Amino acid sequence: MQVDSPPAPSPPSILDTLPSPNLPTTDCPRRVRIDLDLLMLAIEALDVGGSEAILKVTEQLGLKTVIANRVRLWLIRSTNPMRRQSQRDPLSLEEAKALAIAICFLAKRLTVLIRQLLLGHQQLSDKQLSLEHHFRLSEYLQRFRSLFRARMNPQRAGVIAYDTDEKLDALAITLLTRLLFCTGTQGPQRLWSSLFDGEVV
Repeated sequence: MQVDSPPAPSPPSILDTLPSPNLPTTDCPRRVRIDLDLLMLAIEALDVGGSEAILKVTEQLGLKTVIANRVRLWLIRSTNPMRRQSQRDPLSLEEAKALAIAICFLAKRLTVLIRQLLLGHQQLSDKQLSLEHHFRLSEYLQRFRSLFRARMNPQRAGVIAYDTDEKLDALAITLLTRLLFCTGTQGPQRLWSSLFDGEVV
């Protein structure tokens, strides 16, 4: 007697809130893989429990069928070619959508802190003071630099471009600005659209 295998679970409905871009393949471009991983790195630098928070959020949002566990999340993030342990497997649009939605959800939780850090950075710049004058901002930047250097492959051209503290600090601030961009009511849609600027045919 033949037993039919159970049907594959349908994608979470929340993914339908993000349109599928018109790409030449069903895999995400290199820049999308890098951007999503770096945004998550910034969240980890903002929140010591950031990596665990990402997993909890995927469960809360019903995304466990896409990001089932810590290992799967690591494999997805390792599609970033800048990583020390980068893997060549593609990042699917479904996985990218799940990451983008989770990033926006977490950024919204961190809105007050993100605004405080960006305001502090602007005030220090206006007064021409070093970033060490703002303890919380300095702490975020130090954590970001440490995470970046621990996770990224120093032999990669994209990583070599950030070979000084100053360049990494500038990247960390840019990522804060992008996270703030994610916190509005249309945050996921705006982030998703920005990821594919210049990629859509």
